Amino acid sequence: MIYSSGKEWLAAPQKRVLLFGMSGLGKTYLSNMLRATGQWYHYSVDYRIGTRYMGEYITDNAKALAMQVPLLRELLMSDSIYIGSNISFENLSPLSTYLGKPGDPSKGGLPIAEYQRRQAQHEQAETLALLDTPYFAERSERIYGYPNFVCDSGGSICEVVDPENSNDPVLTALSQAVLMVWIEGTEADTEALIHRFDKAPKPMCYQPAFLAQAWSDYCSDTGQTESSVDPDAFIRWTYARAMAHRAPRYAAMARNWGIKISAEEVSQVKNSDGLATLIAHALDRKTG
Repeated sequence: MIYSSGKEWLAAPQKRVLLFGMSGLGKTYLSNMLRATGQWYHYSVDYRIGTRYMGEYITDNAKALAMQVPLLRELLMSDSIYIGSNISFENLSPLSTYLGKPGDPSKGGLPIAEYQRRQAQHEQAETLALLDTPYFAERSERIYGYPNFVCDSGGSICEVVDPENSNDPVLTALSQAVLMVWIEGTEADTEALIHRFDKAPKPMCYQPAFLAQAWSDYCSDTGQTESSVDPDAFIRWTYARAMAHRAPRYAAMARNWGIKISAEEVSQVKNSDGLATLIAHALDRKTG
């Protein structure tokens, strides 16, 4: 770790952290709070994925759909209209919509092969966006003069690394540039997230082997075929499995590469000083 104790962290003129954990537990809340101080550069991995690495996939997909409409086709072919992604820190819908959900095309589902292809695109993009973190940490200070840096990672960071491999290239690069901080949730937090997801299911990213097994199990258990699977029903069914799959991976990342703070503690943080103190205590617990 780049800070050996809470004291060193608090005294550091440059504080650099990466927040990771399940979506919905406070990563973006803390990142936005820090950015609002004017002293922290906010690097969003999901935003980087959706702009630098998957932006063309997103817009090309929208153009392909527009080309199926005669009027829009004519306007596109004559360069009379422009189609682009309006992705932002606050609105990542262009990325999640492109990833989509597998199943019945009449319900907006994708063929499983196409879904897996887009998942593979995201896996590569997330890896590259994470590896960009050290550059942005250095760039934020060199160009813009920000003394501090926060990386808001996606919930699927644990799907593209091997936390038990001491030579994992992504985690090695990250740990040399930032302090990795896991926001740990409780079982109650997980249940609340599952309930929230059930009301409004959204596309997610999965490890290829996990996805293949989940798809096979779901079709077998329900007797559905690829083209008859309800897309929302599948991702609802998969969500709780995904959370159980990710939890030990997050824990291993914190154990081997960083520190942990609780979602309950995060909910009490009101400013950057409060977060700095919380992280200092976590560092002392880890190194003391």
